Amino acid sequence: MSENKTEVLVGGAVLAAAVGFVLYTGQATGFTVQSGGYPLTASFRSLEGVNVGTDVRFAGVKVGTVSEVSLSQETFRAEAVMNMREEIKIPDDSAAVVSQEGLLGGNFVEIVPGGSPFFYAPGDEILDTQGSVSLISLLLKFVTGDSE
Repeated sequence: MSENKTEVLVGGAVLAAAVGFVLYTGQATGFTVQSGGYPLTASFRSLEGVNVGTDVRFAGVKVGTVSEVSLSQETFRAEAVMNMREEIKIPDDSAAVVSQEGLLGGNFVEIVPGGSPFFYAPGDEILDTQGSVSLISLLLKFVTGDSE
C-alpha cells in the first residue's frame, strides 16, 4: 500500500511540473487569451526586438500587448496592431516609441502621451511613431567618428 501512495505522490509532482512548464512556455512566448480591449495600429520604420506579445506601456505601466506584426507591401514599413485595455484612454496626439528596458533588456512599445482632450477610438492609427534604434549602429558611428 505504501508503494501506491509513493507512486501517486510522484505522479502528482510530475503532473504539477508539466502544468508549470506549459504555463511558463505560454507566458514566455507571449501567448495570451484576448480579454476585451480595443485595437490601435501604428506604422514603424523598424520594429526590431518587438514581437507578438510584447508589452505596450503608458507612463511605465503595462496597458496592452502587441497582437500582430506585419510588413506593409506598399510602404515597406513594419505595421503593428496593439490591443489596449478597455479602461485606458489615450490622447489622440500621443506617440508610439519602441524603447529598450536597459542595455541588455528587451524592447517594448512606449506610448508617450500628448495633451489633446480627445482620445483614440478602436481601430485608429497612431501616426507619430519612432522605431527602434540599433545599438550596434550607434556604437559603430561612435567608433568610426561618423557624424551622420
